[in-house]
Amino acid sequence: MTASETLKLIAKQWCTLNGLMKLTNLGRNSALKIRKKIINDLENKGRKLPCGLILMCEVINKLNININYLQNITRMDLKRYL
Repeated sequence: MTASETLKLIAKQWCTLNGLMKLTNLGRNSALKIRKKIINDLENKGRKLPCGLILMCEVINKLNININYLQNITRMDLKRYL
């Protein structure tokens, strides 16, 4: 997955299981474990979530995704093609 594809995916408000699988480059079972851990953490904080969805900001925090780095890589790729 390229930096620009990752940015497009994390620009969404909600993360589905398929999105989580793409971000982590893991299979379904491993992504389900990560999703369950994020959901449990949020529920322990008193938050309620729609069925099957988790907040993308929580996914970004859990996976330690560096958005500034991805933006810089995308800009460098764009300059290369100009």
